[in-house]
Amino acid sequence: MGWTYVLFAAIIEVFWVLGLKYSTTPLHWTGTIFAIILSFYFIIKACVVIPAGTVYAVFTGSGAAAIASIDFLFLNSEFTLGKGLLILLIIIGVIGIQLTTPVLSEEG
Repeated sequence: MGWTYVLFAAIIEVFWVLGLKYSTTPLHWTGTIFAIILSFYFIIKACVVIPAGTVYAVFTGSGAAAIASIDFLFLNSEFTLGKGLLILLIIIGVIGIQLTTPVLSEEG
């Protein structure tokens, strides 16, 4: 369940990062703050069974790759082959960290 929490945190991170950039009303800012709190709640839950450094590395790497991809695909950010290769390297690193990190039991 620990990796599922990290996945939820990373997905929600996309929303709050975009919220930080595009929020213009109190309702938008409230949603952004709620997303930040929810994202960090899932990080805390993941740290119960996965080392904190690993959780943070996977969370930030996944979120950064997702947000950069959204920038390229939907927000007209400039895409270059170099940027694409570096994002691919982040994704490979995240997968490698996940595959080499043992998950502790909920009790331990």
